[in-house]
Amino acid sequence: MFKILRDLLRYNTEFLIGFVLTGAIFLFAAAHFFAPYPDNAIYMLPPDMPPSAEYWLGTTSRGQDVLWQMSAAIWNTMTFGLTVTVISRFLALAMGMTSGYLGGRTDQALMTINDTLIALPNIPILLLVYFVMRDQMSWPILALTAALLGWNYDARLIRSVALSLRTREFTRHAVFAGMSVPQILIRQHLPYVMPVIFFTAMNNLIWAIGLEVTLSVLGFSDINRPTVGGMIYWANQHQAIIAGIWWWIAFPIIAIVLLFLGLFLLAISVNEYIDPRSRLSRMGG
Repeated sequence: MFKILRDLLRYNTEFLIGFVLTGAIFLFAAAHFFAPYPDNAIYMLPPDMPPSAEYWLGTTSRGQDVLWQMSAAIWNTMTFGLTVTVISRFLALAMGMTSGYLGGRTDQALMTINDTLIALPNIPILLLVYFVMRDQMSWPILALTAALLGWNYDARLIRSVALSLRTREFTRHAVFAGMSVPQILIRQHLPYVMPVIFFTAMNNLIWAIGLEVTLSVLGFSDINRPTVGGMIYWANQHQAIIAGIWWWIAFPIIAIVLLFLGLFLLAISVNEYIDPRSRLSRMGG
């Protein structure tokens, strides 16, 4: 894994730019642990102050420092996205590898479930869950619901890889050696699936973060928990654009666009690395 990371950083400019962008935003988000104000505190500073030497990114109409509020918001948004991504990767990995390796009726049953879930509309289901569980709604429940809806396409991709691996000679040797199905999947097949997992994880992370921002902007989440979408929601509630408080919306949007750009560059770079021809061409092979 470290060799792959080294090769990508050394030979792939897009991956390097994406890595630097994503890493910088992550460090900025992690800085909220050293913030001088609590994340949920309001009316602690003069409201509607423009960017200055004292308040680098200005303050909001709720008396919050945009710099520290945005740091906490990005951290919470990334936490949501990573939670969705990790859970959905486990589901996609388990479903795709099991279905592809076992085949037969097991494959048909699992793919029927998978295709049924693909046909379901994500946003209406999430909104339905929100309205049904409005009083008990929290970000872990929302993240779990999104994860249960975000693994289907990737499971089919992993299944296609597993279908090719099941016919390889080393798989037959593992069966003859008496290895169990979990041992074959984890020891023999998982290393071949990991690049696909990483690539799909980047795409799924972009989707999950975009989903969180969309739901928060519409107010269908815990709006008292700082998130990027929550900042935009409160800015709209206070009519920040009409009042000329542009920095309340502009800086969160710039931050999330840079995060999307960094993750997108990471995704396409890994996708290129998976293809042997493009990888050899990039490395001068």
